Amino acid sequence: MSEQPVKPFFLWRHLNKLRWLTLITVFSMLILLPFIHVYQTFLAAHSYDLLADSEKQIYDVMEVVTVPFVGADPVEDLDAIKGNTWSGTFWELQLSDPLAAVGQISAGLTVYTPFLLTIIIPVLLTLLFGRFFCGWICPATFLYELNTNLAAGLRMLGFKVGNRQYDKRIKYIVLALGVFLSAITGSILMAGIYPPAILGREIYYAIALGGFGAGTLFFLLTLLFDLFVARRGFCRYVCPGGALYSLLGRFRLVRIKRVVENCNDCAKCNAVCEFGLDPLRDNFGQECNNCTACIAICPTDAMTFTLKLKDIAGQGPGHLGRQYKRDHHEGDVDGEA
Repeated sequence: MSEQPVKPFFLWRHLNKLRWLTLITVFSMLILLPFIHVYQTFLAAHSYDLLADSEKQIYDVMEVVTVPFVGADPVEDLDAIKGNTWSGTFWELQLSDPLAAVGQISAGLTVYTPFLLTIIIPVLLTLLFGRFFCGWICPATFLYELNTNLAAGLRMLGFKVGNRQYDKRIKYIVLALGVFLSAITGSILMAGIYPPAILGREIYYAIALGGFGAGTLFFLLTLLFDLFVARRGFCRYVCPGGALYSLLGRFRLVRIKRVVENCNDCAKCNAVCEFGLDPLRDNFGQECNNCTACIAICPTDAMTFTLKLKDIAGQGPGHLGRQYKRDHHEGDVDGEA
């Protein structure tokens, strides 16, 4: 008797499109906010007639862009959204990256409660969805995944790209070392090598101050590392924020699971996973960021979501695959004999 296929909720396979829209929106906001800050400065100074032509163009464009969102006092109204993914304000709701709080506590050797409160929502969401920040919000992910597409193009043209494997625990050492050095120096050193914080600063420097800092060079080096040494190597092996989110993600409630009845063992889920996980053998682990790329690529709808505190143990070969059919057929033959 043939098994009835298990159909996951049809919208799950479209979540990767929503994720890309979210990443594009976050990255666009990092570009827009410095322009808004410059526009606010011009407004506060009442200096339109003194502006250079290029500055007047910024003023005119931002006036059109922001007019639907401001009232009688645009200078104050435009403060509704400030900051970046390291720490920002959204209509009086203050949110911070948990790594920012860890850095502040280690550098100051004290707990500043108001700042600690700003990480409650991100931490709760991480305990619910796992390393979701890395897959759904981090502005560096947008560029890193474009970099992965570039690597695929170079590979098709015959160029050798990086695919080395390292111990994923290295990033936990980086996190611990960052905490230790921050405590000794009194500076939040981890922000200097954390891609989301770097991008927030460097984009602001470029737009509002007309230049780049050393962080731009460091970020470009991470792109080259990913391209020619290890696929998504910085996120997998070095990123201190990725380490912190992975530790919290170990206890996540929402997890991706394989529907073994639908699986044909094609391994497309493994090939598309940016973090080198093994969905085909039910091995997701704490590194999974629920990006849903494996759900989107699966041709037989063999990936879905489940609510569990642990990954499902290995379920064996997919029931639509050759190995399962061969083993099952041999079992039937033995039974008949």
